[in-house]
Amino acid sequence: MGRYGRFPGFDAAAQWRHWDPATAGSVLARLGPPQPIRFFTPEEHATADALCERLLALEPDRPVPVVAMIDARLAEQETDGWRYADMPEDGQAWRLSLAALKADAVDCFQRPFAALTADRRDRLIGRVRELDSTPWHDLPAGHVWSLWTRYACTAFYSHPFAWNEIGFPGPAYPRGYKNLGVDAREPYEVEDEGKS
Repeated sequence: MGRYGRFPGFDAAAQWRHWDPATAGSVLARLGPPQPIRFFTPEEHATADALCERLLALEPDRPVPVVAMIDARLAEQETDGWRYADMPEDGQAWRLSLAALKADAVDCFQRPFAALTADRRDRLIGRVRELDSTPWHDLPAGHVWSLWTRYACTAFYSHPFAWNEIGFPGPAYPRGYKNLGVDAREPYEVEDEGKS
């Protein structure tokens, strides 16, 4: 699927003139170059990038710097404001889980996780998902899965590119919505071509 596969010609960022200045500044900054990596080590960065690529099925030319966005949150200690009692703080949990993923890759395939094929990455990630409440490298696997997917999805779906893929026009403040209801579109929205 291309960038506008289901919503051809739709561009959420084109609505920026209808947003208040603080919102426009925050959203449009996401379209610029990503911040430099400050939290992850180069090895962690490579592992996290390979992980998020598989979690989100990201295409190689993706314009969403998911790992850079996760890294910025962790560097600024901008967490979700909660954590599981049996998990360390989010930053430490990321470090431990990425190291564990790399260790599994080396144990199973004699290569770091980032150097594996997509199929092999999927097998290792799938193992964590399937373990659910079972410990994985002294961490509860289900809670590791939750950590990875929460951060990856939050980063991806905060970006206007992702909004284009799902037909979300961005913030409605201060303009609001006037056409409420099933299949009721605003004049600036595009019909979903993938709808059956």
